[in-house]
Amino acid sequence: MIFKRINAVFNPECYHGWGINKRFFEGWYFKIISSDQNFAYAFIPGIAMDKNGKKQSFIQVLDGKKLTSDYHKFNFNDFKPSSYSFDVKILNNKFSDQNMILDLPNIKGKISFGDLFRWPSNLFSPGIMGPYSFVPFMECYHGIISMNHNLSGSLKINNKDVNFNNGKGYIEKDWGHSFPEAYIWLQCNNFESKKISIKASVAKIPWLNKSFIGFIAGLLVNNKLIRFTTYNKSKINTCNVNNNEVELNFENNSYKLKINVKRKVSTKLFAPIIGFMDKRVEESMDSIIHITLYNKKNNKELFSEKGTSAAIEVAGKYRQLIK
Repeated sequence: MIFKRINAVFNPECYHGWGINKRFFEGWYFKIISSDQNFAYAFIPGIAMDKNGKKQSFIQVLDGKKLTSDYHKFNFNDFKPSSYSFDVKILNNKFSDQNMILDLPNIKGKISFGDLFRWPSNLFSPGIMGPYSFVPFMECYHGIISMNHNLSGSLKINNKDVNFNNGKGYIEKDWGHSFPEAYIWLQCNNFESKKISIKASVAKIPWLNKSFIGFIAGLLVNNKLIRFTTYNKSKINTCNVNNNEVELNFENNSYKLKINVKRKVSTKLFAPIIGFMDKRVEESMDSIIHITLYNKKNNKELFSEKGTSAAIEVAGKYRQLIK
């Protein structure tokens, strides 16, 4: 058991719940957008254990265009993770970094993933959490499996064939016992320039009976990842939120990044609190995002891009994040 847990630390995409029986959740987020952007879905397989040891597995489905969500509940024993690789099965449903096979009441089919871009990892910084990966008491851990990849295949959705060939995909995950008390999360990889993907999150992080505002942002441009994180001495200069808009400004040693999101109508999702899926958050998958990147030394604009089918969540006591 100990070897499985150590393996998971250095391979964040893998299952982390070995030997844990209560106050724990783990979920993977698969976002798929058709090439014409008429179809946008998020599939979230996972497990949840409450403080008393009650367990379940689930597959949550978000239809970002129709603004609906479904929560498919399964027995915990239906959840079958691989011991040392990212390969998760829930009955006849399968999820990995190679493909996704769905056998749900109204959605069936297979989507394959190609040309994945993974968040860089090394011995001292295994994934997007960096050195925080080794801290044993974090409320919520995060992982990026692919910042951007191509899709192939189709799904039969309500008896209609939907083609996802040449579409865009994104995969991430979370695990721990609760989502943060306050957070902003956004992601988009449908830009006018096809080789751009953005992911950013800002959250209130509990820390030794206190808390701090942590952030992680990654901008992928032509297979180059520009990182803005708490642990690499980047700064967040602006965090503004209202019902219609989110504005985030980051800087690191070389770049300044401005993000502006026009929020669209969102859909309610289940989210974890003390291990079980009893919290509600709202996500939009049809928002509009503008990003502008500057050279920090001369303040010269390097590029400005508009993205569509952007996903965004603003949750909890988010006003604590505003600056």
